[in-house]
Amino acid sequence: MKNYELSVLIHPDLEMDIEPATNKIKELIEKNGGTITKVTNDGKKRLAYPIKKQDFAVYYFYELSLPPEAPAKIQNVLNITDEVLRFLLVTVDERKLKYEAQKAAWEARREQEATAEKEEEK
Repeated sequence: MKNYELSVLIHPDLEMDIEPATNKIKELIEKNGGTITKVTNDGKKRLAYPIKKQDFAVYYFYELSLPPEAPAKIQNVLNITDEVLRFLLVTVDERKLKYEAQKAAWEARREQEATAEKEEEK
């Protein structure tokens, strides 16, 4: 399974009751054998240019793991979904994942060293 990032712009009129739209996306991903590792809601933002006569959209970002045949199926369904103004599904660069893991390890090590120094000072 490969790692992907899915960015979805959801229709702004659904902002008050967005759960059905996000559940639809979640079910679509899981039905095609994928797993969601992280979901980020960036809220309602102004678009750089109108999309489907809308000036605003609700931004959602998903980090996914998908089998090889799933991206095409997900894209086909999202293309005809009324709630979705636009979407972008891209593969995650493996080097980026390794870098983020190393960065997290470095930060954890720094925190341990800082707490050790504070204890030595006491």
